[in-house]
Amino acid sequence: MSKKIRVAVIFGGRSAEHEVSLVSATSIISALDPQKYEVIPIGITREGRWICHPRALEMLKTSQIPPRLMALLQPDPTDKQKLVPQRVDDATSVSQMSGQFDVIFPVLHGTHGEDGSIQGLLELMSVPYVGAGVLGSTVGMDKVVQKHLFRSAGLPIVRFLSYTASFDPVKNEAELDHIEVELGYSIFVKPANLGSSIGINRVHNREELKDSIAEAFTYDRKVILEEGVENAREIEISVLGNEMPRASLPGEIIPDGEFYDYRAKYVSDESKLEIPANLPADLVSRIEDIAVRAFSLTGCEGMARADFLLSGDNLYLSELNTIPGFTSISMYPKLWEASGLPYPQLLDELIRLAIERHEQKNKLKMKIKLDSDWYKK
Repeated sequence: MSKKIRVAVIFGGRSAEHEVSLVSATSIISALDPQKYEVIPIGITREGRWICHPRALEMLKTSQIPPRLMALLQPDPTDKQKLVPQRVDDATSVSQMSGQFDVIFPVLHGTHGEDGSIQGLLELMSVPYVGAGVLGSTVGMDKVVQKHLFRSAGLPIVRFLSYTASFDPVKNEAELDHIEVELGYSIFVKPANLGSSIGINRVHNREELKDSIAEAFTYDRKVILEEGVENAREIEISVLGNEMPRASLPGEIIPDGEFYDYRAKYVSDESKLEIPANLPADLVSRIEDIAVRAFSLTGCEGMARADFLLSGDNLYLSELNTIPGFTSISMYPKLWEASGLPYPQLLDELIRLAIERHEQKNKLKMKIKLDSDWYKK
């Protein structure tokens, strides 16, 4: 038998999407073929403590973590001991839970995991990792930067405004007048750097607008306000690849509620998914084209899910998600399964893409030929 690929799956994190990350990681670990992969679970607590243990998922779900149980990732690319446990219990040897990884699968939704933070550390370590790099992750996380890029490339988006934490909606009635003129009602108010519909509200009047902006600022230092699209259908499509990305079939979300919020995504059993979406062939082609263009434009690699709003003949690109959900009900894997790529094979492909990209990077020159030792003077 060929040697198994060692996959470190990182989950949890200091994010409002901590719980979603745990569920996604559970699904991924369960679907990784044990004949091909050796899984090394690495959990990050809400406080930012790193642990490496076979029961790390269970520990984070129950918040029962033994004291002194910690793990450190080495940023030094020359050190083969990439993972250094600070303490290992009697049931786990150091050799089992430390050493060199073949690839890292970050399943860290939201802050510090999807925004380029963890990707920067993995770049310093010089290890293959699944998903977008630093640039693609950062742009993919920031809805405001995304929107500006989409607009500059001529991709269809709704009207939007953005504000930083210095904006006080209670004290600035003139700016609220401007918002109402520019966007009208209804308006979606969102933290600029968060996912899973956390902190998002659809508002219909000024009082709701004030309260929702204040709430969004409790999650992020920047908020985005988007023009509401009436009677919008929520269409999603998955993208996979590096330099030559491809799109899946699109699907439609029929939410239990006014829009697909956190409760409708993860708590309610009433939201429905229609895969593939009932759309004409020419519209499907257009959605696929826009999704792939947005993926390449933002520097994404590996994977992303593109979200659209469709109202009549009007199609709008809403956003990209570079670490989409991988739970049992998540659209990203479901769309690929409907497109002929089952969940385990999808994970195989993501890992292959990560290793392929890393090998390409390793071929790049890191030094130049000097005519003199000028820098030593």
